[in-house]
Amino acid sequence: MNTHELFHTLHQLSRHLTNTLNEALKPLGIYGSQWSVIFVLKTKGSLTQRELCDYLFVEAPPMTRTIQRLVKQGYVRQVPGKDKREKIIQLTDSALTEYPEWEKAVFESNDSLLKNFPVSSQQDLLTLQKSWLHQLK
Repeated sequence: MNTHELFHTLHQLSRHLTNTLNEALKPLGIYGSQWSVIFVLKTKGSLTQRELCDYLFVEAPPMTRTIQRLVKQGYVRQVPGKDKREKIIQLTDSALTEYPEWEKAVFESNDSLLKNFPVSSQQDLLTLQKSWLHQLK
């Protein structure tokens, strides 16, 4: 097994998926990195910046930039946490209003990417990804 080829193709696929998502969301004024934060906050509720970083496997500086951009756009707010350094990130009403439109664009993009990929293979891939991710944690 050529592990270099395995990881190289994973990286290529990841870049392609990221670019496709960015193109789908661009007309709606957000990018994939912002969507990831919004999606996690919508599905898991308010989280600290550290929790977002840990969940999304993103380092603090790019997460800070993404959150600052979302604050400026009016989609998230930062609420003081238990101590001065901790900030809780929450979705705003504006984000909750826009969410269905963003989600629709994501679903359409995903459907387009998967249109020629058999459902059984999609399920196998999901199982493999979840197993691998669980092992890495």
